[in-house]
Amino acid sequence: MYKAMMSLARAMAYIGGAVLTALIVLTCISIAGRLLNGFFHGDFMQGLAPGFADWMIAIGVGPVNGDFELVEAGVAFAIFAFLPLCQITSGHASVDILANSFPAGVNRFLRMVTEVVFAAVLILITWRLGAGLMSKYANGETSFLLQFPVWWAYAASFFASCVAALVGTYMAYVRVYEFATGRILVWDGVEVEQ
Repeated sequence: MYKAMMSLARAMAYIGGAVLTALIVLTCISIAGRLLNGFFHGDFMQGLAPGFADWMIAIGVGPVNGDFELVEAGVAFAIFAFLPLCQITSGHASVDILANSFPAGVNRFLRMVTEVVFAAVLILITWRLGAGLMSKYANGETSFLLQFPVWWAYAASFFASCVAALVGTYMAYVRVYEFATGRILVWDGVEVEQ
């Protein structure tokens, strides 16, 4: 089961990485277009080569229309896409100043409680995101500039959050089992063997 969950988490991270890379490229193109547009509208280019400057403006050199709408939708998906890998590898930030001095049993208990709470929060987020998806789908809301249905972004994020909730629930089960039996099923470098 662990290998299947790890494969699923990695696949989501790769997809999230591809989306994030595309958003970075989109943002760079949009910023470069915005700078060039300002340059071609400027006094220097209008004085030096007004025909060329006007031609560049006319062919559409400028920012990408609706770039912030695409970034907003894509980043939400990417965040949820990275959560499963972070969850299964214990990649979340933690402060272990006191926990390092606790016995292994106490640390297993704390890890179990943390994983159970995290799984519950992921399930709650997924549930509310699903409700938001249904609401956006029902009212037909669209984005301001691109006019794409807002529910598309909700659907992508909902899918990724379902995977995150599934992996989070699996890890909660693993940590409950580890606490109850004293056996470590998923080694991630955080635990200390007794």
